[in-house]
Amino acid sequence: MQSYTIGQAARLLGVSPDTARRWADAGRVATHRDESGRRVIDGKSLAAFSMEIAQSGDDDASYTSARNAFPGIVTGIRLGDIAAQVTIQAGPHRLVSLLTREAVEELGLEVGMQATARVKSTSVHIDRT
Repeated sequence: MQSYTIGQAARLLGVSPDTARRWADAGRVATHRDESGRRVIDGKSLAAFSMEIAQSGDDDASYTSARNAFPGIVTGIRLGDIAAQVTIQAGPHRLVSLLTREAVEELGLEVGMQATARVKSTSVHIDRT
């Protein structure tokens, strides 16, 4: 069975290594030492834990049918007369969405602000956070 280091688990969970380490120290996810003495999490435990934290949800979450959310920071906005392009950096993921200029203005999107890209099928929806 594959095992993951604290750093690898943190990247997969979208948190800092310090957060993953605190969760392990608190017993929220079980760890053991590998042959090199590193603390690791077995794959099945990490999968179960990732589902647990995903289902715990966020009290500030919006109601939407789009389930794949990428919270991040707006890194670029290109406005045309009618259309706009918004780029969000969400951890290691760069997401680009084409939407109307009116939608960008209504959301008050600006470079440097937090936003969430929501992906459903082949569309990316932008929620202001």
